[in-house]
Amino acid sequence: MPKIGFVSLGCPKALVDSERILTQLRAEGYATSPSYAGADLVIVNTCGFIDAAVEESLEAIGEALAENGKVVVTGCLGAREGFIEKAHPSVLAVTGPHDTPAVMSAVHAHLPKPHDPYVDLVPSQGIKLTPRHYAYLKISEGCNHRCTFCIIPSLRGDLASRPIGEVMQEAENLVKGGVKELLVISQDTSAYGVDIRYRTGFVRGRPTKTRMTDLCRSLGEIGVWVRLHYVYPYPHVDEVIPLMAEGRILPYLDIPFQHASPRILKLMKRPASAEKVLERVRRWREACPDITIRSSFIAGFPGETEAEFSELLDFLEEAQLDRVGCFAYSPVEGAAANALPGTVAQEVKVERRARLMLLQEKISARKLKAKLGRTLDVLVDAPGIGRSKADAPEIDGVVKFKGGKPGEFARVAIERADAHDLFGRLQ
Repeated sequence: MPKIGFVSLGCPKALVDSERILTQLRAEGYATSPSYAGADLVIVNTCGFIDAAVEESLEAIGEALAENGKVVVTGCLGAREGFIEKAHPSVLAVTGPHDTPAVMSAVHAHLPKPHDPYVDLVPSQGIKLTPRHYAYLKISEGCNHRCTFCIIPSLRGDLASRPIGEVMQEAENLVKGGVKELLVISQDTSAYGVDIRYRTGFVRGRPTKTRMTDLCRSLGEIGVWVRLHYVYPYPHVDEVIPLMAEGRILPYLDIPFQHASPRILKLMKRPASAEKVLERVRRWREACPDITIRSSFIAGFPGETEAEFSELLDFLEEAQLDRVGCFAYSPVEGAAANALPGTVAQEVKVERRARLMLLQEKISARKLKAKLGRTLDVLVDAPGIGRSKADAPEIDGVVKFKGGKPGEFARVAIERADAHDLFGRLQ
């Protein structure tokens, strides 16, 4: 049986692309492995969003070539015409992101398909790279926005929503396969269905619009945790808050606000204003007191003044967001923001990011301390480590305790907290 080594880099959206390629490989009878050892060919799924990710991808390709010699490259970095071939001219083929057919064509050209594929060995939910108990559910590709710091549309194209019936069928297959938490992802989850004018599909025989609220309502009926990521702050986001309050989907919103200064937001081509955001956050918490709000911000965007950065700190102090990530602005090749005046010195960007994260650490510590004495539902990831409804895998904190079986739910009484994690005992 031909064996293919597979290296998957990048964000959860790229991870889903990897899962689709691996599923097709297994369906056609290829053996796959995360290592180069004994592989007849290696596939590297790259990330091309920021400089550090580009360097990591190029290093991975170089390592695969050195260890194996036969390498097919896919992913976001492959969308940069001629970039990979210039750095590594000996790669067998290069394709862009979410292009399983092109990857398979390259594999077939250099490693013929087995004559007797064991299709029945591929589970209905496909091949997954996450632990068995949670999975990413990608509902669309691409993005219609043109944020000046981002090149995703040039890599992944404009918004292309998946039919709601197809998405729900995948979700149900995942749950049948043992998944207990679905993490809904896309480039812009709020825009789901905009490109196809919210076309009506069918879910369990019922006509259902291809729309975020309808998708959340349908996902809320299948009995697992449903967590929303990459939500753009459109007005209709308000419609999903009652579903959270009712326990249909998790009370968790991942909304990348990016900044609070009106002028910087305008330069970024981002929507909303700090005042409107604060009012909406207040309303969300009134409707669903347990809601967790995660966001990300950029410090040191071109032209950002100390006063505008202070606006961002003031916003964070007032918003009291539960989870926050911050990036020191890094120019991305092809991004419109690179041409903006007022470049912020690297040491200033780094210092501002550190100040923001120090403030957020204090906010987080207060938020977590308020949970002392509560008993929380926790999804166990490993013995002694789990996540509450407020914790997404890999990007948020965890709940630590003794015992627990991976993939199972547990009740944990919270006894201690620090700035990031909770500590307790099984009930």
